Amino acid sequence: CFSHANAGPTRPVGKLDITKECCTGFAHNDTKSDRDRHPKENGMSRLQLAINVTDLDEAIEFYSRMFDARPAKVKPGYANFAIAEPPLKLVLFEGPEGATINHLGVEMETAQEVTSAERRLNAAGLETTGVDETVCCYAEKAETWVVDPDGARWEWYVKSDDAEQMHNTVVRSHPRGAKTGPDVGPCCPDSEACCS
Repeated sequence: CFSHANAGPTRPVGKLDITKECCTGFAHNDTKSDRDRHPKENGMSRLQLAINVTDLDEAIEFYSRMFDARPAKVKPGYANFAIAEPPLKLVLFEGPEGATINHLGVEMETAQEVTSAERRLNAAGLETTGVDETVCCYAEKAETWVVDPDGARWEWYVKSDDAEQMHNTVVRSHPRGAKTGPDVGPCCPDSEACCS
C-alpha cells in the first residue's frame, strides 16, 4: 500500500457511503482466518479492499457484523479480514481521514502468480513497480503495484508469512518483467507506506 495512517497523508481515491455504527466491547483476537479455515477452491484469487477508518475498534465491530466474520489480524492502527463469502480481503488502516480508499488489490495464491500477473500487466502496456519482496503491514509478501489513470493504487500480492512491523521494508527487488524464482516471498512499492 502506498500510504496509511503511520506513513503520512493518504490521497483519497474514492468515498465510501457507509453509515457509522457506534459499538463498544469488541474483543480483538488474532485467530485463524476464514481463508485458512475455508481454502479457496480452484486456486481462485480474491479482491482486496483497503480502506482508511477514523476509529479502528468501531470499524472492526461494524465489518464483523456486516460480513459475519472476525478479523484475521489486529495490530495497532491496522486490521484485516479474510472473508470467505464473498471472497474478499478487507484491510482497515486507522487514521485521521476515514471513508476513503487506501488501495485496492488482488490476493494471489503463489509468488509465481504475482510474477505472472506483473508480466501480463507489463505486456498490456501498464507500468508496474516490478516484483518486490517486502515486509510491511505485519506481513511478508511478494507484490507488484500499478496505478490507474485517476491514481487508484492496485496491489497484486501473496502473503508468505506474518511479521511484526507495520512500516515497509523492501527485502529484494526484481526489475519490471524479470523472472523470479519460487522463493519470492514478501509488500509495498515505496518506503513511505504499506498495506495488506
